[in-house]
Amino acid sequence: MLEYSMFERLPYRSQREALKKEGTLIARRQVNGYTILLYTLGHTFVEVWTGAEAEVVSTFKQTASAMAVLEPYADEVDIRQLISTLS
Repeated sequence: MLEYSMFERLPYRSQREALKKEGTLIARRQVNGYTILLYTLGHTFVEVWTGAEAEVVSTFKQTASAMAVLEPYADEVDIRQLISTLS
């Protein structure tokens, strides 16, 4: 499995390939014209923001709490069940 520090150093295209191969899509939401996909990759959360003219892969600091990352997705996902799955 790809380590967090290695994932961050990959070029964009390789990050997207790694997410498709090893990541698990756990939630999606819409904000200001962007579709935001939340993945887990090992024990790390990764967001992919896709808009009309841009796509950005964003990782969270390793110190970010799962609740803080998952809170914007509360309406989309049973967070308690997801956290128990990730623990």
